[in-house]
Amino acid sequence: MKKYYPAVRDYVLIIFSSLIQAVALRLFFVPANLASGGVSGVAQIVNHFTRWPIGLMILFGNIPLFILGWRFLGGAKFAARTAVAILTYSLFTDLLLNIPPFMRYSQVLINDLQGDIFLNALYGAIVGGIGYGLVYRARGTSGGSDILARILNHWRGVSMTQSYLMVDTGVILAAGFVFGWKQALYAMITLYVSGLVSETVLEGGTTARTVMIVTNEVDKIAASVLKDMQRGVTMLSGTGAYTGEARPVLYCVISRAEVATLKAVVNEIDPNAFMVIGVVHEALGEGFMPLKGR
Repeated sequence: MKKYYPAVRDYVLIIFSSLIQAVALRLFFVPANLASGGVSGVAQIVNHFTRWPIGLMILFGNIPLFILGWRFLGGAKFAARTAVAILTYSLFTDLLLNIPPFMRYSQVLINDLQGDIFLNALYGAIVGGIGYGLVYRARGTSGGSDILARILNHWRGVSMTQSYLMVDTGVILAAGFVFGWKQALYAMITLYVSGLVSETVLEGGTTARTVMIVTNEVDKIAASVLKDMQRGVTMLSGTGAYTGEARPVLYCVISRAEVATLKAVVNEIDPNAFMVIGVVHEALGEGFMPLKGR
């Protein structure tokens, strides 16, 4: 059972993320006419004219993309998680309309936010971003523009950022002609905010710092960091390009709150040291979040 636990956990997470995305769509995007890109946005536009079920159109719209994804993104390995994500998202999108408790409480929320497009965009971006982040953590894709963006990246060498921008901007511009340009502007804001939220969910909310130190007092600084800050230090071999001399480089990862402390330690021991401080989205292992089970 332990062998299958990671896969089972991933599929449960994908199903849960699909529910969250469907809730964001039904509670915030559809009532405010915010088509934030992808197949869901196209489905909203078509629904505006035909009243065809949005979930059903999301399913049909993803079928050709799913076939392309199967061809270009890894066959069966790609297919399983993506198929579950698409099917459950489509199902939840239409099924939520037939659940009385959800409809009762959602109508209260919709009435409360009626006319406030900013709050609808903000809440929708946060809730939807959480859903996207969870499906990525489960090593799946959300279908739609996610598949198309990856195909463009794999087949034509277009960067993922440009791919998402091309696909989703086209849908948002089309929605502007249907729902209005005010809604289109807020849809773009929604797209940006949901991306930030999904990255936070995927990579973790804590941001660590990497530090590289070039100094003549390697041993003293390393000993101080190890003893006073209780942080590990790695000594890298380096060579000065100008002098040709060996210059050991200290490398360590610290929390954001420890940056000032480390600066003070280095300045006290060697005021002429050279430091480079970088940002990392996530640090796993001793002293940080455990790597096991991630």
